[in-house]
Amino acid sequence: MRLLPLHERVVLRRIDVEETTKAGIIIPDTAKEKPQEAEVLAVGPGIRNEKGDLRELGVKVGDRVIFGKWSGSEVVLDGEEVLIMKESDIIGILVA
Repeated sequence: MRLLPLHERVVLRRIDVEETTKAGIIIPDTAKEKPQEAEVLAVGPGIRNEKGDLRELGVKVGDRVIFGKWSGSEVVLDGEEVLIMKESDIIGILVA
């Protein structure tokens, strides 16, 4: 099943972070925070400005982004947990 977001919303998949520290200590699942880094799976068409012109989003499918800790709504889609949030909740795009 595909989810096509509306307006300025994006669909994200969290990217898991390292499970060990630099010193080699393994962090248990109960002590881990959910990652704030994700991959963009889908983007909406954009939002209309005051003149009615469509403004496209600044992120695109495949981008790696960082978002706020409490941003978005979690949804389970075909057994996979994804996030849906407005583009304005995304803090930045990670560039290699």
